Amino acid sequence: MAVTSVRMPDELMQQLDKMAEKLRRSKGWIINDVVKEYIEHAEKEAKMLEETFEGLEDLKAGRVVEGQAVMEWIESWGAPDEKEPPKC
Repeated sequence: MAVTSVRMPDELMQQLDKMAEKLRRSKGWIINDVVKEYIEHAEKEAKMLEETFEGLEDLKAGRVVEGQAVMEWIESWGAPDEKEPPKC
C-alpha cells in the first residue's frame, strides 16, 4: 500500500483527531474513506458533464425526439399495445 502525507490546517487536524476518537477509527481510515467518496463523486460528475456535452452535440446536429412522442411512449408502458421507443 502506498503512503503519502497531507498538510492541513491545525483546526482541521484537531477535528480529524476528535472524529477518529469518536468513531474509534484511525485518521488514515477516515482520510481514505473521504478521499474514496470524493473520487467516486468527482467521476460521476465528470461523466454527467461529458454526457451533457454529448447531448448538446446531438441537439446541434438535430438528433432530437419531440417531448410529446416520448410522453406517448411512456404512457403506453405495460399496455397490451405498448409503443416502440421514439427515434430521432
